Amino acid sequence: MRKGFNSLALVVQEVLKRDPHCGHLFVFRGRKGNLVRIIWHDGQGACVFTKRLERGRFLWPSPADGVVTISSAQLGYLLEGIDWRMPQKTWRPLSAG
Repeated sequence: MRKGFNSLALVVQEVLKRDPHCGHLFVFRGRKGNLVRIIWHDGQGACVFTKRLERGRFLWPSPADGVVTISSAQLGYLLEGIDWRMPQKTWRPLSAG
């Protein structure tokens, strides 16, 4: 994945039919699945974030019409390599005190 903000912003405009300067995060995955690149315009400038997993792959959703909308919590899970589609809630007993 060699594209920077300008190239990815063009993909957002032409393929996804969205405005890359609207303040939303747009996440792209590399071909091997171990790299994601996020573009975001914060109102002052363009930001590009990249994360590569040393082991494993990012679990990627199946897009219905080329676009998938996920919550910020789901994005956090995705970036941590956790299965964001079915996160397991843990039950913790209250302390006996």
